Amino acid sequence: MSLESASAARLHAVEVSGDESAVEGPLRGYHHETYVFSLPGDAGSRWKCREPRAGLLWFDRRCFSSEEQLLSSLSGRISGIPDIVEIDGIRLQRFIEGRTLGSLYMSGSPVPVTLLQQITDVFGQLICVTPETLLVKRRCKDEDRPEGGDSNGFLERLVSFTEEHVYLKNLQEFEVLFADLGIDADSFKKLRKHVSGLKERPFGLLHADLHRENFIVDSGNRLWTIDWELAMVGDPLYDLATHLYLMRYPRWQERMVVQRWSSVVEALRPGASNGLEHDLPLLLDYKKAQSVFTDVIRVALSQDAGAESYRRRLHHAGLKLRDVLAAAAGPLGLEAVPTSEGIASALTRRRRSHMDGDGVGAR
Repeated sequence: MSLESASAARLHAVEVSGDESAVEGPLRGYHHETYVFSLPGDAGSRWKCREPRAGLLWFDRRCFSSEEQLLSSLSGRISGIPDIVEIDGIRLQRFIEGRTLGSLYMSGSPVPVTLLQQITDVFGQLICVTPETLLVKRRCKDEDRPEGGDSNGFLERLVSFTEEHVYLKNLQEFEVLFADLGIDADSFKKLRKHVSGLKERPFGLLHADLHRENFIVDSGNRLWTIDWELAMVGDPLYDLATHLYLMRYPRWQERMVVQRWSSVVEALRPGASNGLEHDLPLLLDYKKAQSVFTDVIRVALSQDAGAESYRRRLHHAGLKLRDVLAAAAGPLGLEAVPTSEGIASALTRRRRSHMDGDGVGAR
C-alpha cells in the first residue's frame, strides 16, 4: 500500500513508529482498521493505532466518547487492561501479546478454573466503579442515563435502541425479510411486556461485551480484557447476562459462573445480585431477541457478497437464523418459527430483489 492511498490510522502508525516496514496490519477486525508497531527505543512493547471502518452498521449503543479516555481513567482500578500513551495528541493502546481465550478454548467448551477466577475478578472490579467515581466524558443522551438502581429503565433504553437504531433504521431495506420471518413492530411490544418487572440493583460500570475474543491470555497465563468500546454504566446483572450469552459455557460451568459472580458482587456492593433468579432469565431473553434483529441483517448482507459458494452459505444461513429465531420465540411472541428451508427462501427473495434493483429490498 502506498502512503498516498493509506488511511489516517496507517499514516499515523508510520509516523510515530519511524519505520514503515515495522508497521503490521491492517489486523483482522470487524469494526476497526488496526495497525501495530513498536515505538522508537521501546522494543519491549508494541502499540496499536486504529480507526473505525467506513460504512459499517453499528448495532450496539456506545456510551463513552473515547475508549482510550475510559481506559486511562480505569488504570489502577481494573487489572489486566491495556496501557495508554499519548503521542502527537493521539492516544495509543498497548497491544496485548498472547492468544484469545476463544482460540484456546472454543465456544461451548469449559474455561479452566484459573482463568475463570480471573474473569470473576474483572466483574468484582467493575462493580466497584460507581457512576459518581467515573469522571469520563459520556456521549449518551440524558434519557439513556436512568437513575441508579432503575433496572427497568435501563433495559427499556436498550430495547428502544434496538427498535430505533437496528430495526426501524434498516426497515426500508429489510421490512419484507423481517415480515417473512414473522417479525414486525408488534414484536417490540411483546418483548417489552416479556422483560418487564426487573428488581432494583445498584449501577456500576459494565464492559458489555465480555466474550472469548475480548479476553487475551498471555504467556504467563494472565488474562487481559480488551475492546471496551461498548462499555456503559448500568445494571450489573446485564453484564453477566451478556457474558453468559456470548461465552456459551457448558451448562454446568454456567451455573458455576453465576454462583461465583453473585458471591463476589454481593460482597462488594450489597444488593447487586438482587432478584437474580427472576431477572437473569429475562435479561438473557432480551439478548436472544436482540440477536434476531442484528443477525438477520448481518446474514442477509453476507448473502450479497457474491455468487461463489452461495448455496452453501445459504444453507448455513438458514440453519443459523432458525436457531436464533427459535431461541427468541418466547420473548418476541412468535407464533411459529420458519423452517431453515423457509428462511433460505426468504433470504433468496430478498437477495434477488436487492440485485434486480426492484422492490423494498433495493438500495
